[in-house]
Amino acid sequence: MGIVVENPGIQTTVQDEGRFGYQQYGVSPAGPMDTKSFFLANILVGNKRGESALEMTFMGPTLKFEKDNIIAVTGANVSPTVNNEPIPMYQAVLVHAGDTVAFGVATGGARAYIAFAGGLDVPVVMGSKATLMRNKIGGVEGRKLEKGDAIGFVNPKTSLPKMEMRKLEPEKFPQKEVTLRVVTGPQDTAFSEEEVRKFFWYSATITNEFDRMGCRLEREEPLHHIKDGNTISDGIVFGSIQVPTNGQPIIMLADRQTTGGYTKIGTVISVDLPKLAQSVPGYKVHFVRVGIQLAQELYLRQQKELKNLERCLGQRG
Repeated sequence: MGIVVENPGIQTTVQDEGRFGYQQYGVSPAGPMDTKSFFLANILVGNKRGESALEMTFMGPTLKFEKDNIIAVTGANVSPTVNNEPIPMYQAVLVHAGDTVAFGVATGGARAYIAFAGGLDVPVVMGSKATLMRNKIGGVEGRKLEKGDAIGFVNPKTSLPKMEMRKLEPEKFPQKEVTLRVVTGPQDTAFSEEEVRKFFWYSATITNEFDRMGCRLEREEPLHHIKDGNTISDGIVFGSIQVPTNGQPIIMLADRQTTGGYTKIGTVISVDLPKLAQSVPGYKVHFVRVGIQLAQELYLRQQKELKNLERCLGQRG
C-alpha cells in the first residue's frame, strides 16, 4: 500500500537519480530535471539522495494515501495541502492513511518534487526506477501518471531522527531572466571567434519547444557556422548546447538522445541546470563563459553542502 492517483496533474513521473551505463545502447539516463531540488526532497525524508520520488511539471497531482508516511515537497511552489489544509514546502511532514495530498499550479518555477520516506515501489529497469517516456521504460509503465494508478511504498516511516530540524528555506529561482554558465566545446571551433563572442554577448529567448528532452532557444540573430551545423555524431550530455545549421541553439536535457550530429558550442555547467529546469517559455537566457576548473569546483562545493546537510540530520549520503 502507498498512494492512489486521483488526479495526475499535467505531467507527473517517477524519477530517481537516473539510469547510467546504457547510453551506448541509445538509452538516456532520464532522472530529475532539477537535481538539487530532487536531492533536497530525499534528504529531508531521510532517503539516499538518488531514491525514487515524483517529479511534477507545472501542476501537481492529487494523491490518496493508503498508508502513513513522511513526505517533503521541494522546487517550485505548488501550494501543497493535506485534506485542504496548507502544508509547508521544504519540510518533512507526516501524512496519515486516508489523507488526500493535493498540489496546485506551480509558481516561481516550473517543476516540483515530492519525496516519500523509504522510496516508491516500482520496477527497477536497467538499474533504475526513472521514467524515460520516449523509450517507455521505468516508473509506471514508462509513462506519466494517470488517474487510478497505485504505487506502493518500499519502507514507509512515521518518525525520523531530528524531525523538527527537517526543514529548509525554500529556494528562490530566477524570474524572467536566467544566467547560465557555460564551458565551451567540443565543437566551438566550428564557429569563428567573433561568433563565439556573440553567443555570450547576446541573450536568447526560451521558446515553447521546451520539454524533458531539450530546450530550444531563439536568438534575434542566429549564430553562423564557418561551414554548417553538422559534425560527426558523438555523445551528448545533460546541458550540451547544440547549434544546428539554422543557428538557433538547443540545450539538451534529462531525456535527450544519447548522440547527435549537430555542432555543440558548449555545455551548461551542472550546478546551473536547475535554473533552466525551473524556467518557462518567454524567459531570457544569458550565457557566461567559465573554465572547466570553476565548473568542477562549484559542483564539488554543492556536493559538500549536501553531505553537510545529511550529516546535520544524522543520515548518510
